[in-house]
Amino acid sequence: MVERTPTVAIEFVHAGPAPPAGESHGCRGAGKQRWFVVRRNYVITWGALRPGRLTFSASSEGEGRPRTDLHLTGKVAIVTGASKGIGLAIARALAEEGAFVVAASQHGSPELDLIAERWHARSIAVDLSTASGPGSMVAETIEHFEHLDIVVNNVGAVRPRPQGYLSVSDEDWAGTFAINFLAAVRTMRAALPYLLQRTRSSIVTISSVNAALPDPLVLDYSAAKGALANLCKALSKEFGDRGVRVNTVSPGPVETDLWLGDDGIAATMAKEQGVHPDDVQAGAAAQSVTGRFTRPQEVADLVLLLASDRSSNITGADFVIDGGLISTI
Repeated sequence: MVERTPTVAIEFVHAGPAPPAGESHGCRGAGKQRWFVVRRNYVITWGALRPGRLTFSASSEGEGRPRTDLHLTGKVAIVTGASKGIGLAIARALAEEGAFVVAASQHGSPELDLIAERWHARSIAVDLSTASGPGSMVAETIEHFEHLDIVVNNVGAVRPRPQGYLSVSDEDWAGTFAINFLAAVRTMRAALPYLLQRTRSSIVTISSVNAALPDPLVLDYSAAKGALANLCKALSKEFGDRGVRVNTVSPGPVETDLWLGDDGIAATMAKEQGVHPDDVQAGAAAQSVTGRFTRPQEVADLVLLLASDRSSNITGADFVIDGGLISTI
């Protein structure tokens, strides 16, 4: 029986030959040798010997937490916009649950590289605002993993429009829809033939409260997210009886660069209003019941549930995570 220990964490488990000496420990279960890699300076959260498998969870933040088995081990998942923020949290969470993750982003990041080193994840560079980008991403996924179970459409961007509607050009509209709408359209079109080959598969799309909360400050972004929510609802009806579930998650303000970065909403509005970005952030947070922004990991936790078979009868639904910002029924 594996015991808890305060000094090591188990990062992943596999059956087969032992890893190089000095890098692993093993224990026997269900008649097979099971090996797990041990990394120093991480904290184990829980390790349990179950029939035929070992399951562990680890945290690089110094404080572990127990995880529910969502049966995601061995699933192949694509996460777009995965280099930071919500996408990074989703990619890490899926990898921690044992999924094989293709983490797509335009430029990558050291944090994403760390996930690829630590778990069964593959980081790929791709511009999803182009017509060919989503298809090449899916093709690379199939070439490497041979099948696909989960797609998380997360990539997106927003540019505040403090000068209003008349300041938004055709080029602005095209750019906003390319990354916030067409990237998901093309990704799902390329992925669905492979998702349909699986008995069960899932698409989770990160929308926004602005899909149903029009805001002149981000009017083109709001329109794109509204179109995205409509499309996902339609796809849930078309493919639901063929084993593909399609759901959306609509966050309010989240602690990411979209809101808090140097060119984010808070900084842009602060410059326009002659105040400090912290004041803009505080004002936005005060509009929610909880008085704070959502954390990326909180969005990731919701996405994991929707991606898993634990939500096998949930499709065509939108899940708002905004701290009570929207008060409509």
